Amino acid sequence: PDVQRRVFECQVALAKELGKPLFMHCREATADLASILERQQPLGVDGVVHCFTGTRKEAETFLGMGLHIGVTGWICDDREGRSAQVSEAVAAVPAGKLMVETDAPYLTPRTIRPNRVRPWRNEPCLLPHVMSKVAQARDQPMEDLATEALATTQEFFNIELT
Repeated sequence: PDVQRRVFECQVALAKELGKPLFMHCREATADLASILERQQPLGVDGVVHCFTGTRKEAETFLGMGLHIGVTGWICDDREGRSAQVSEAVAAVPAGKLMVETDAPYLTPRTIRPNRVRPWRNEPCLLPHVMSKVAQARDQPMEDLATEALATTQEFFNIELT
């Protein structure tokens, strides 16, 4: 873990030097990630805590650093309270800071039933399942959420659609 922490600190410093965004996956390491990022403040670059599986408090910690929160099919998984925990967290994420992701080929929304046509593999075409659960958690029409998520993604990645 110490090597991983040191290497990540170097990656953050490099992103700052080059003006590149950070795309971070945090699994059971919120305190370490937050500590490293706090030492690097101000970041001066955009960042996403991708594949977010944490609590509302953890989301608020990252949002307080100006980061975005990325949500995957994990929100569709009712095992061990996963969906409830992520649903509570995404309700606290303001518009403009939320991204909806696939993490393909992993984290297939458990709200679908696999079959020969739709195997147990995640693909971008399954994003509506994730979007539906996120919209439900935020008490927001899915169409509005989709519009917001698209705008956030375009702005973050500097994508212009013509």
